[in-house]
Amino acid sequence: MNIKKILVPIVALALSTFAFAQTTPAEKDSIYIRQVEGQKGPDKVLHAEPLYIDLIRDLGARKGEKEWNLGLGLTDNLKFDSYEALIEYEWAPIDRLGLEVELPFTFYAPVNSTISDSIPSNQLNSIKIAAQWSFFVSEAMATSMAIGYINEFELSDFRNFGSPFIKGNIYNPFFVVAKRWGNNFHSLIYTGPMIEQNFNTNKFHTTYDINTSFHYMITGTRNFIGVEFNKTFDVEDFDMTIRPQMRLGIADNLLIGIVAGIPVSRENERLSSFARLIWEPKHK
Repeated sequence: MNIKKILVPIVALALSTFAFAQTTPAEKDSIYIRQVEGQKGPDKVLHAEPLYIDLIRDLGARKGEKEWNLGLGLTDNLKFDSYEALIEYEWAPIDRLGLEVELPFTFYAPVNSTISDSIPSNQLNSIKIAAQWSFFVSEAMATSMAIGYINEFELSDFRNFGSPFIKGNIYNPFFVVAKRWGNNFHSLIYTGPMIEQNFNTNKFHTTYDINTSFHYMITGTRNFIGVEFNKTFDVEDFDMTIRPQMRLGIADNLLIGIVAGIPVSRENERLSSFARLIWEPKHK
């Protein structure tokens, strides 16, 4: 038996393990960033994606990427509770282009002595289809920009389902810019108008959203803590909800996000909560 042939790989393995153990937090972050940014293909920057108003696909998406999302939420309204559920699939058919299909549901329950007939009916809110194009990605600047469009076919509630089937449409073009500061800090702005058309009256109603988020990614992991500020401007009205949040990696391709919602003005709702399960199937 050749002892040298046995000892050499064992020593090499021990040295490499010791070297990784001595790696500084900044170096570990750099290693993880290189796993995302150092692959063959077009540039891609590691960004922390907000959990409530999420992106259609990663900024700088690479061909073959895909992701399933399941979301569950609870909002404490003044007269009733609303339960939110969604299923979402997003994928990148080519480099830098992300596509998405989403089915969001809302279910309602009366609070205390509220008459059940006075609350909204349960519903499949809409069928949402979306596209997002990352037109600027710079690893050197740790910055990405994208434009996109969401089309939302609004459906009648279950009480009046099919009368009509599609009651309106929401047109939502948007712009995204994201910047990573160093290895751990992330900021993102997601903004655009939402133009709602009611097919019965053929009237349009426009609001404008500005969503800003800030995150800190935990050293050497995909986990983060952060906050979203979801702001909506309407005619003579302004609403903002603050959403502290955290994301935890359960497995290599499975993540869970937990979000709390704190409305600045409690006109119609109180506190809310939301959880998102994220599964990323392996791709070549």
